[in-house]
Formats: sequence, structure tokens, C-alpha cells
Amino acid sequence: MPTPRQVHRGATRALSTAMVLIGVALLVSTLARGGGPLAIGVLLGVLFVAAGLGRLYLASRGSD
Repeated sequence: MPTPRQVHRGATRALSTAMVLIGVALLVSTLARGGGPLAIGVLLGVLFVAAGLGRLYLASRGSD
């Protein structure tokens, strides 16, 4: 039986991975439709990818 801490870590990794995938999907969709570098989809996509990768990085550095 996993401890609550292990469940929390797994959920954090899963949601962070989902954020990265959503960001990539936003980027691909916006660029495929002709959006430029300052289009809202590109900006949001970059932010989603950065937030997801940041959370994954911090989760991997955690103590234990």
C-alpha cells in the first residue's frame, strides 16, 4: 500500500506531465493554424510547458 506521500508524488508527476503535453498541443495547434510568435496560443503553450517542466524538476529534487 503506497503512503500518502507516494500518492502525492505520483499525482504531482502525472499532472505535471499533463501540463507539458497540453502546452505542446497548444504550441502545435497554434503554429499549425498560422499563429506567430506572439500569438496567445504560443505564449500559453510556452508557459504550460515551463510550469510543467519546473514542477517535474522540483519533484525530482525533493528530499527522501
